[in-house]
Amino acid sequence: MASESSSTLTHVNPEYEAPQRKSLQFCKPDTTKSCPDPDPCPTPPIVDPKLVDAWLSDPENPRNWSSTRKWCSAAIVSLYVFVSPLSSSIMAPGLAEIQAKYGIENQTILSMTLSIFLFSYGIGPLFLAPLSEMYGRRWVLHVGNLFSIVFNLGCAFAPNTIALLAFRFLVGLSGSAAVACGGAVISDLFCERERASAMSLYTMGPLIAPVAGPIAGGYIAQSIGVQYVYFVLAGVTLIASFIGLPFLRETYSPVLKLRWLAQRADPEKALDLPAGACQPPRTLRYLWDNFSRPMYLLSHSFICFILSAYMAFMYGIYYLFFTTLNGLYTNGYHFSIGTAGLMYTGLGIGFMAATLLGARFCSALYQHLADKKDGKGEPEMRIPPIFIGSLFVPIGLFWYGWSAQAKVHWIMPVIGSGIFGFGMMTTFLPIQLYMVDSFKYAASALSAAFLFRSMLGFSFPLFGTQFFAALGFGWGNSLLGAVALVLGVPFPIYIYYRGAALRARSNLNH
Repeated sequence: MASESSSTLTHVNPEYEAPQRKSLQFCKPDTTKSCPDPDPCPTPPIVDPKLVDAWLSDPENPRNWSSTRKWCSAAIVSLYVFVSPLSSSIMAPGLAEIQAKYGIENQTILSMTLSIFLFSYGIGPLFLAPLSEMYGRRWVLHVGNLFSIVFNLGCAFAPNTIALLAFRFLVGLSGSAAVACGGAVISDLFCERERASAMSLYTMGPLIAPVAGPIAGGYIAQSIGVQYVYFVLAGVTLIASFIGLPFLRETYSPVLKLRWLAQRADPEKALDLPAGACQPPRTLRYLWDNFSRPMYLLSHSFICFILSAYMAFMYGIYYLFFTTLNGLYTNGYHFSIGTAGLMYTGLGIGFMAATLLGARFCSALYQHLADKKDGKGEPEMRIPPIFIGSLFVPIGLFWYGWSAQAKVHWIMPVIGSGIFGFGMMTTFLPIQLYMVDSFKYAASALSAAFLFRSMLGFSFPLFGTQFFAALGFGWGNSLLGAVALVLGVPFPIYIYYRGAALRARSNLNH
């Protein structure tokens, strides 16, 4: 919200829905706004409007890229966001070996070696998402991925528990770059009607990776030792960088548009234009406005808070599986560590089924509802699939809990976890689509939600063993399912009918 001389180019508002026309502007600071917003107030454009209009149809605009180029970028970002959360759970089957190696006696400390990743994984986007809205997405993604390689190697050679916890924290911090920018990249590339399939590919990564992790980690820990889990992680992350560095291009429209306009307005000056030149001066107020935006949205928007809370609760339950399921099958069913890791496939199958069916259903339903309003889509049209998914979540938890409690055939808890996974993915996809459609600053809104869910993903495993020891698998999962039902049914219905009115009254850049 800082002023600037008339001789300098300034920030460009994000372009979320083509063919909406935006122009380069400069102005005095607007001190009347209560929500952090670095965008300049409306004044006459300083660039020929014809040039601004030409940008909307120019091939350099990410919305106008070919389908191949768009999906290539979406696939690379999805690969990044798949690789980073592998670290969150791949070591779960090897917790007993870690306990023996480092002499850990406290069960909470042992669980923290797994879940501290999620603590920093949730904090990182609070800084990295605003950075991507200031300088662009590309290098935030690349740098975070490269640092993850180094920190995973640090975990492999950690001499004691403190060092292991520190490097696990740093791996989560650097790995969070993918989730800080990934959903916003999908928003940069695809319009509303095309967005569901791409978002489903992106959303699947953070959910499938923690499932794939224990399956691979179980056999790695069993055969060659838990230390090699981190070598595998470093290698997979390196492969992702080899693919991403040469092929992933910048997608953030304000950065690209400013360069494009400046090149046509004054080609000589455009050659020296830095990536962040579209921003006002880096005053402390300006930086604070950017970095505080995710927390501001979470604390001042009812929509952002309640949907984030529902996602966070399900994510916390999801990570309870990683501290309890392995023990259930090794102790209760007497499976080996590697075979117990295979039991996570129920969650993966549920996620895959929801991805294949949910993306198509979300797109078809959104287009149907939009066509009923003369083709004009609204964010609330993303909500109805949540009604379905919110019913599968408690059903899956009841099924899993009571079949595990009764020690029936091993396939029954797997089926229950699959039903839960289907419901979880069926709700995650429309919630993230709703936030991208509803909030102008998509990266900040998604980062606020991700912070909430990562904090519960971090904290739930810390008490999971004691929780189920006190209540048992049956009553413990029944209690979790009842709370999920309370959060997942009435509030989405309320947002579906009242969301537009809430957004209309809000000053939070919807």
